[in-house]
Amino acid sequence: MVFRWLRRIRRAYYLRKKRIPFDVWQSSIDPLPVLRGLTNAELNRLRELSSLFLYEKAINGARGMEVTETMRVQVAAQACLPILNLDLDYYDGWHEVIIYPDTFIVQHEEIDAAGVVHQRRRVLEGEAWDRGPVIFSWQDACPDHSAPEAGANVIIHELSHKLDMLNGEANGMPPLHAAMDRRQWTNIFTQAFERIQYQGESGADLLIDPYAAESPGEFFSVTSEYFFVAPHILNASFPQVYQQLSNFYRQDPLSRY
Repeated sequence: MVFRWLRRIRRAYYLRKKRIPFDVWQSSIDPLPVLRGLTNAELNRLRELSSLFLYEKAINGARGMEVTETMRVQVAAQACLPILNLDLDYYDGWHEVIIYPDTFIVQHEEIDAAGVVHQRRRVLEGEAWDRGPVIFSWQDACPDHSAPEAGANVIIHELSHKLDMLNGEANGMPPLHAAMDRRQWTNIFTQAFERIQYQGESGADLLIDPYAAESPGEFFSVTSEYFFVAPHILNASFPQVYQQLSNFYRQDPLSRY
């Protein structure tokens, strides 16, 4: 309790002294279509959250990547959009964002059914570590990307994994609010996940990224991307999923378009 009180005081003091300057904020967010439609009150709140995000999280470049002030603000603004009506405390427990110039290679250990450990190399656009950093490729996150995929936002994708991990592993079950029905959430997301898996296996055309069929955790993160970036597509494909995400994020992006 004392810790939270001291944190509130520290954050309030920081906002009085080092809030993102308005001109820097405006020029940084202008190229971000995902923020269009936010009210002035929402943008003001997002600016405060983004300022605190930059205070509490380090944003570092990797493989020679130079992180500019504009990049830092753009990352913070998109990272804080999912928690706009929640709280920055949802991002407790980790302290760093790492930006690569483009896709990067990671090596994972996987154990097969026989118990044999295999080394697997994967090329990624982004990754979120439990209690560790958020990592992504600027080539995929940059708002000037020449042909962004409809519904795609790697920053929101990875930050939604962080929210999912608050209950342990990223399995599509973030910590729901007291008024939300856990059983209803589970039923809706399970049915939707099974449906997209079936559609993918049958060769049907999918309106959302087929990567959503990879796992329940990826389904939650992909649908979170669409919820903010292309809500009309998500609502047309999975209206009940859209409503559950609206209840969780306490936002209705459809009303912004």
